[in-house]
Amino acid sequence: MGLWDFVKTELIDIVEWLDSTGNTMVHRFERHDNEIKNGAQLIVRPGQAAVFVDQGQIADVFQPGRYELKTENLPLLSTLQGWKYGFNSPFKAEVYFVSTKVFTDLKWGTKNPIMLRDPEFGPVRLRAFGTYAIRVSEPGKFIAQIVGTNGVFTVDGISDQIRNFIVSRFTEALGEGKIPALDLAANYSELGQAVQTVISPEVAGYGLEVTTFLVENISLPEEVEKALDKRTSMGVIGNLGAYTQFQAANAIEAAASNPGGGAGEGMGLGMGFAMAQQMANAMGGGAHAAPAGGPPPLPGAAQFYVAMDGKQAGPFGPDVLRGHASGGQLTRDTLVWKQGMEGWKPAGEVAELQPLFGAAPPPLPPM
Repeated sequence: MGLWDFVKTELIDIVEWLDSTGNTMVHRFERHDNEIKNGAQLIVRPGQAAVFVDQGQIADVFQPGRYELKTENLPLLSTLQGWKYGFNSPFKAEVYFVSTKVFTDLKWGTKNPIMLRDPEFGPVRLRAFGTYAIRVSEPGKFIAQIVGTNGVFTVDGISDQIRNFIVSRFTEALGEGKIPALDLAANYSELGQAVQTVISPEVAGYGLEVTTFLVENISLPEEVEKALDKRTSMGVIGNLGAYTQFQAANAIEAAASNPGGGAGEGMGLGMGFAMAQQMANAMGGGAHAAPAGGPPPLPGAAQFYVAMDGKQAGPFGPDVLRGHASGGQLTRDTLVWKQGMEGWKPAGEVAELQPLFGAAPPPLPPM
């Protein structure tokens, strides 16, 4: 300290602290050799407390207000110092200003997933995070238990310890609550209140108070969330059979609108019906199983099953069969079957289908 700084400390008789950081919890008032003059003015602003420490002991604590430092205002410090000469000369004491405001938006979160047994999903891993707020409720205890002789103490110096308290107690509360994972979102407030109640006595031992504790999110592992999304999608679809028919109808419409003439239209129509039939058969238990118990065909409109690419397709009505024949997918040699037939036969041998192929010319006469 230079000469001018020393002279200024001898002249200054106002003890105060203005915080420009926003996260400082404790600030030690610096004076040359910790000498404070008799009659000095102590200014404690709202949201502050001034703690006098003498030889490692908490002497006096001042709440917000303006004080003139005299013997009657410092009973404990006067006893500790044992001044026989009064306050005519400077006395020594360390003055710590403690911020008693609420420090908000402090983060907490689980470093590692929490292993729990869910009643619906079985063993699951959960992660959680949120915010909390603290304030110094007992400045003297906070100085003695946490700050010690630090000249400046910020909220970062205590947040890690409180975060450990929170995660530990939150894990216990989550395990004891046995709340299904899908119902956790409806119980964030209850979980927050439970954790705040449990950790309050622990942080009170440091002279602190947890004023707010919030659970913002509890999440499942990414792969479990993806599975839930698929399950939700199935629930939105509803009737899977109706959805399959809808998709097949869209495919048929797209194939029919493809330019390429009548043959192309018939081929697209046949492919659409074949795809729809395969999907329907798959839903019913197999691509080759003939449906049982279905509604009978309309009178005069026989429907045939057709062997396509080694698989059963259909049943198709006359219009669709005509499209197949035009597209070349249904020929005289293609095997077909309908109810009442003993077995599969070539289409050319079925009287009802012969008109699809046109009349065959008679043999040439002998020359």
